[in-house]
Amino acid sequence: MLGRVTDRVKITLSGAPETMLATLYGRAQDAVSPNSVLHDHYAAEAVARIDYDFSKTKIKGTQAIGVALRARQLDVWTSEFLAAHREATVLHLACGLDTRIFRINPPETVRWIDVDYPDIIALRRALLPERGGDYRMVGSSVTEEAWLDDIPADRPTLAVFEGLTMYLTPAEGQSLIRRITGRFPSGQLAFDCYGSIGITLQKLVPAVRNAGATLHWGIDDPGQIEALHPGLQCLDDLRSTDVAGEEHLPLSGRIQMKVISHIPALRDIGRIMRFFF
Repeated sequence: MLGRVTDRVKITLSGAPETMLATLYGRAQDAVSPNSVLHDHYAAEAVARIDYDFSKTKIKGTQAIGVALRARQLDVWTSEFLAAHREATVLHLACGLDTRIFRINPPETVRWIDVDYPDIIALRRALLPERGGDYRMVGSSVTEEAWLDDIPADRPTLAVFEGLTMYLTPAEGQSLIRRITGRFPSGQLAFDCYGSIGITLQKLVPAVRNAGATLHWGIDDPGQIEALHPGLQCLDDLRSTDVAGEEHLPLSGRIQMKVISHIPALRDIGRIMRFFF
């Protein structure tokens, strides 16, 4: 059980870690919508217990649905991978307070590892239910090498990461992908990213600006990722405007997406990619 709503948890984050609260809030808003995409009631319960001014995120309406649709796309790819590999390892990198493991509900044959900074993992323990099976949380920056060396390299492995790549420097992101693809025998990468134009326009994103965070790494072409390891191959490259679920958006949101999809400088701001290795 999550405990009573009155058991408030104080949040004292800043920079990139604070931005996870924007996506959490988006999923929580979606959860209470009559036309919910994710039905992520754990996110709604977590928000109810957090002592934080969520109005700072500026997430509402169409933005909240967009957050949920992006998360659902990564959930779909995760589920597809696990359907094909009943005994697999999932590396959920920079997991924040994302409840993906509860939404996916993998079988006990899956080894699932949530990785984030120690203080974020402490928040997960305080705000989210315990989880059985072959599941563990690792308190570490994803850019540190030690945590990965402790993961057995005996299974097909999916690395799924949402809201991470843009906060890494190009060198950090490229090194992380090389280490994952070099350690495990086979698997997939599934993640969202900003293009170069998104990095340039980052101060227009309230959640980034208000947290005092900085975006660094823009990915404009799948070839930039494929070049990092022999055998890396792009399976999917979706613009944010192409993600399934348009019917969940209000009319104003659908019009907005249609307009953006016809403006090259805007439609390439965000993408969701999947790679095989």
